[in-house]
Amino acid sequence: MLMLTFVLTMCFLAGFSFVVGLFPMEMESRPTLKAFGYEVAPAKKKKNATSMLRALAMFNKPLCSGGLRKRISKDLSVGHVNLTPEEFFLMKEIGIILVLLLTFQMIQPDMILFWLFMSLSIGYMMPEFWLKGKIKKVKAVIVKELPNAIDLLGLCVNAGLDFMLALKWVVEKSTPSVMINELNILLQEINVGKTRRDALKDLAVKFDLPEVSSFSRTLLQADKMGTSVSEALNLLSEDMRLARFRRGEQMAMKAPMKLLVPLLFFIFPVVGILVAGPIFLQFIEENPLSELGGKK
Repeated sequence: MLMLTFVLTMCFLAGFSFVVGLFPMEMESRPTLKAFGYEVAPAKKKKNATSMLRALAMFNKPLCSGGLRKRISKDLSVGHVNLTPEEFFLMKEIGIILVLLLTFQMIQPDMILFWLFMSLSIGYMMPEFWLKGKIKKVKAVIVKELPNAIDLLGLCVNAGLDFMLALKWVVEKSTPSVMINELNILLQEINVGKTRRDALKDLAVKFDLPEVSSFSRTLLQADKMGTSVSEALNLLSEDMRLARFRRGEQMAMKAPMKLLVPLLFFIFPVVGILVAGPIFLQFIEENPLSELGGKK
């Protein structure tokens, strides 16, 4: 009985997480002076729970090394999560401990190994799923905002600015957003000495999106072949807007199939209960089959 309760609880949590993932909540993003190159005076550090957790996370430094550290650092950077790999690994450890404490009373003596394995797996993977959701959300915002950023760059280049001055103007004058922050990072990398070619290549590798790769490849080809950057940006903007329109049509065509799942499992059963419930209760009270048996 306890095992059945545990399985049903996990199924409910999985279904609830899936439903919540369909309607992501968007937090308010506030602009900061640091995003535009201004340094803010650091506030006095106070010893609190956050500083203690960060100090505790330093013990995970031997565990986060090599390829694992590179992968976590890249995911945290793409997801715009202000954590170090050690702090993210500490989140995994806290998740494992919480799952062990919450499910300790449900376990039976002969299921200890299975309980340990499931707790370790769930606690370890929960931060991963959260980070993957953040990355997916950031990529979706970049795909949505990239055509507007390309339009602004094209307008600045058509007005007589070169690409670097156009990029600086767009970063300084636009409202801070995910795409503008990435362009700001691109500008800062070029200013500190990285070549424009390498910075654009790193931007394409960082997000691994066809739209961003096309943006970087178009600028690299225009720089290499000596063609007009404004014409390349205008053509790229039109292609991306057409691709976004087609993607919206595709999502609209998928909507009926997505509505079929809640329709079958949530709406139809309720309608069936409302319609067939009174008939079933009346059938039980009157029981016409007993009268037929009496006549015989």
